[in-house]
Amino acid sequence: MDRRKSLKLIATGAIATGAAAIGCNTPDGKTEVKATEPQFTVDRYAEELAYEKAVLAKGKFFSDHELATITVLADIIIPKDAVSGSASDAQVPDFIDYIVRDMPQHQVPMQGGLRWLDMHCLKLYEKSFVDLDNTQRIAVVDEIAYPLKAKPNVKQGVKFFSLMRNLTATGFYSSEIGLNDMGYAGNQPNKWKGVPDDVLKQYGLAYTPKEIAECVTFTENV
Repeated sequence: MDRRKSLKLIATGAIATGAAAIGCNTPDGKTEVKATEPQFTVDRYAEELAYEKAVLAKGKFFSDHELATITVLADIIIPKDAVSGSASDAQVPDFIDYIVRDMPQHQVPMQGGLRWLDMHCLKLYEKSFVDLDNTQRIAVVDEIAYPLKAKPNVKQGVKFFSLMRNLTATGFYSSEIGLNDMGYAGNQPNKWKGVPDDVLKQYGLAYTPKEIAECVTFTENV
């Protein structure tokens, strides 16, 4: 499954929803809980659907602490502003958790990077990254966010943050919030009114009265 299909899942809310549990009464009066199939709202081939179900069935990859750290980092990378919501508002942490299950090559770099980040913060402040105040968090991020300025001792952190930034941007700008942030309108219905006059003049062309009456005028009235 390629990245594009993963992004499609996020956009339709399938990843965030996951499997739901429903209750039903058994003959002895007790309630039995059964898991329903994940609900998908976009079309795909049978083998794609089977693969996606298998990925979702693995459950979350990151621990609660790791996801909390990812959420803080994602919102530092893309914070909420007057135009749109933050990365976490766009469910970027869920996207990243899904991607590392779908693309296992990211698991060690991401989990190892999160571990490095906490160890680095413990050395500096005797606290994990999520327990730092905002000023301390930004100071740590500034150490690893600029590869050309970073010191050699934070090389691992630089690699991790670069991957984290790439995944955050991918998840955010493939979400509804991110698309709205870019002002992306997609395909829109319109009426063709013929080739613009300036383009016709550029090539020494012009519509004939017959073309205007039967083609251009017709499209304006449709």
